[in-house]
Amino acid sequence: MSTPSRPEPAQLVAAAADGDESAFAELTALHRRELHVHCYRMLASFDDADDAVQETFLRAWRRRSGLAAGQHRAWLYRIATNVCLDALRSRSRQARALQSYADLPWLQPYPDQLLDEVQQPEQVAVGRETIELTFLAALQALPPRQRATLLIRDVLGWPAAETAALLEMSVAAANSALQRARTIMREHLPAERSAWQARPPSPAERDLLEQFVAAHEKLDAAAIARIASAEIQVTMPPYPYCYQGIDDMLGLLDRAREMGDWRLCPTAANRMPAAASYLRRPDDTMFRAFKLDVLRVFGDRIAEITTFGPQAFPALGLPPVLG
Repeated sequence: MSTPSRPEPAQLVAAAADGDESAFAELTALHRRELHVHCYRMLASFDDADDAVQETFLRAWRRRSGLAAGQHRAWLYRIATNVCLDALRSRSRQARALQSYADLPWLQPYPDQLLDEVQQPEQVAVGRETIELTFLAALQALPPRQRATLLIRDVLGWPAAETAALLEMSVAAANSALQRARTIMREHLPAERSAWQARPPSPAERDLLEQFVAAHEKLDAAAIARIASAEIQVTMPPYPYCYQGIDDMLGLLDRAREMGDWRLCPTAANRMPAAASYLRRPDDTMFRAFKLDVLRVFGDRIAEITTFGPQAFPALGLPPVLG
């Protein structure tokens, strides 16, 4: 028996516009991950992006009569962008000062295996240079409408006229917002960003990650000192802590030694090498999910570590407990 053919997008659009819930669900599922990544860039929070996508689809369902074949993707992006703009206005989330990630308590990681789910035509838009934490942080220094303009033009690659239409502004105003956004981004991005490529962690970065995992598990201060930059910076969103320099890093290692035994699993988030840490406290028999360290490598050293809680472990395919 032959398998029924899958409806073409135009058929799904027509059926969804007529109120077919299953067609609407199938249509939106085609774009869920790319819209989630777009909302994540706007908001820098995985959880808030979840909420924004849900709200996007609720608004889209209420306005389904506006669906049109060949235009539904841009229509969904318009709704999603406006949802994010509304969220940013209500929460006043713009980094007035951006000295470190400690200034961004809402910052959360994005698991690489979910980025790999993004389908064409947006695979190119989840390249490394537009999803790394440094890029996400710089975006947070932009006013919301400039942020949206830069993402739509420079990340999604939409032309000026379509961008202006999506944001309901003139082409001249959209181009002006883009130029201001690019200027601010250059002020907040490190100089080496021009050398970044749209790729997963390199072999050299994976090797440094393996050394970091081994050194952390052994609590080996000498090994950490060999692989860390002398100016290494460690932050822990949502906490306002910022540790700078190798002495601070070794102090954190001393604290880790007091907490118990550690086991780490290599992984990746935001197209960056990462390590998921499990802690077995002295009064416990199990290693329990504790933190996620995302590493920024510059040259042959770890230049920065951003430490998050274990909330991303399920999305990374990691268990809550190790025996």
